[in-house]
Amino acid sequence: MIPLFIALGSLVLYIIAYHTYGRWLARTIFKLDPNAVMPSVALNDDKDFVPTNKSVLFGHHFTSIAGTGPIVGPAIAVIWGWLPALLWVLFGSILFGAVHDFGSLVISMRNRGQTVGDIAGRVLTPRVRVLFLLILFMALTIVLAIFGLVIAVVFKSYPAAIFPCLVQIPLAMIIGVWLHRKGVHLLVPSLIALGLMYITVGYGNVSWLAGFNTSLAAWPLTTWVVVLLVYSYIASVLPVWMLLQPRDFINSLQLLSALALVVIGLVVAATIGGAPVGDVRPPLELAAPAYNASAPGAPLLFPFLFITIACGAVSGFHCLVSSGTSSKQLKCETDAQFIGYGSMLTEGFLAVIVILACAAGLGLGVAGADGATLLGTEAWASRYGNWKALGLPQKVGAFVDGSANFMKALGLGSGFAVALMGVLVASFAATTLDTACRLQRYVIQELAGTFIKRQPITTPKPGIALTANPLTWLTNKHGATIFAIVLAGAMAYTPGGPGKGPGTGGLLLWPLFGATNQLLGGLAFLVITFWMWRRRLPIWFVAIPTVFMLILPCWAMLHQLFVQAVGSDQGWIAMKSWHLVFIAFATIALEIWMIFEAFAAWPKAKGVLEPAVEPLPSVLSVKNEGGRSC
Repeated sequence: MIPLFIALGSLVLYIIAYHTYGRWLARTIFKLDPNAVMPSVALNDDKDFVPTNKSVLFGHHFTSIAGTGPIVGPAIAVIWGWLPALLWVLFGSILFGAVHDFGSLVISMRNRGQTVGDIAGRVLTPRVRVLFLLILFMALTIVLAIFGLVIAVVFKSYPAAIFPCLVQIPLAMIIGVWLHRKGVHLLVPSLIALGLMYITVGYGNVSWLAGFNTSLAAWPLTTWVVVLLVYSYIASVLPVWMLLQPRDFINSLQLLSALALVVIGLVVAATIGGAPVGDVRPPLELAAPAYNASAPGAPLLFPFLFITIACGAVSGFHCLVSSGTSSKQLKCETDAQFIGYGSMLTEGFLAVIVILACAAGLGLGVAGADGATLLGTEAWASRYGNWKALGLPQKVGAFVDGSANFMKALGLGSGFAVALMGVLVASFAATTLDTACRLQRYVIQELAGTFIKRQPITTPKPGIALTANPLTWLTNKHGATIFAIVLAGAMAYTPGGPGKGPGTGGLLLWPLFGATNQLLGGLAFLVITFWMWRRRLPIWFVAIPTVFMLILPCWAMLHQLFVQAVGSDQGWIAMKSWHLVFIAFATIALEIWMIFEAFAAWPKAKGVLEPAVEPLPSVLSVKNEGGRSC
């Protein structure tokens, strides 16, 4: 019964946190105003700035920040024991992650929907803007490379997930047009989308479709990465309402409903046991140890736990979603608590379920090497006996099999349960992929515009024109997006070492993704802290996470450079993984530079507002579906 108490206790804790700490931030610190004019309304261009119903926006924001991060990270971290992972997820998401996401969303929506990188240039120093954008560029390149590989690995490991994931794309576009053009109520298309989603999962691997899925699963990793990056290019240049929003909303419905099935299955397994093995229903128990600091081959728990579990506790990538897309779609200031703070707590609860699936769900039964069913601690040890054995398929597989065991306790078939979990993982990774591609496009355009000299012209009318420059094509959304996917594809394609095939080197990016991602979170906290310091707002609750998130990722990155890479007995320098070495050193150097800039600006910043952005165009009023002013 302990797994059930952990799940229910975590849910209650998150609800309390949302209505206490989250409400205090919304009302006392950020003072959200329901009558404020929003960038999505004043700058509405029907492409990037689009006023959006908060339920739809929650789906887009939640699935974009979640991805596979809160699945893969906790699934790895359980090797140190379920208790450290659980504590970091619970307190990290409430005190660190949700504050980070909420703060990034608020400061962006009050600055014309600008990214945190742009805002950094005004609240700290102009140089910081370029430094921040360069860090974002490297971080997003890693995200695009690694998440393309994650989806490819899922498709190869779980072919039944391919057809449902492909069907989501036209389904999302139909619903996007329906919602945007016809103005229908959200409930009907939502129910239709959810029903069709489950039909494709239930019947997506029968008769001729099984052969279709198997043939696509046989594609090399690199072929899948190319296909997925081309898809992300298309998704990132289309208007957000046409594909990005509706597909993310469908995925959010799928996740929340699948999460409900997993939780119900957990309740059933806790009360009457898991699916029968022979004639016996195995009891639900925590098969993983509570604390396991001496796991064979594993790096130090401190600091690596805190970069292994990023999404689910706190993640720097979330500041890019909050300030890059969601702030441009937020229709009402008071929705920011639900979107920013609420989404992160929901992701934290997902991470809790992942921990329970890997720590307890696996114990309900997994196939051993000889085909026999392993139960309890033997089942867990078969997946977590050694750190080096935790390859990407094993990381994803531990969650898929553990959560599928919960659903099988309900009487659902094994094929359906595994396929549903495979679709969930692949769909979540895809939402991160296409959102990251759109964000990378913004970053590249901003960097290119910064490095291109501008000169005044008088014909045909006064204005500013870009001078002839080889970087000019990167200021175009198509040029910037193509550059982003080509670079990410090249990183994903690199071999993992002598004698290893193309694509294997991209998997080495996972540890760098964790460290860079968390460092980005620390830098976003730094920007939020300065924004509040200039307004004489309390900063203690953001200053502590700022210091924590700046020190630990840097420590972990240096350890990986010189001492031990994840899954290896030697550091990246000894391994001659020069692409990792370059990105790591460059990221650390940029971080140190930013910190020096922050120290220099700190004494002069208190109570002194940064240069103001151009005010938003006036808007008479905004009405939501209920008719009240928003």
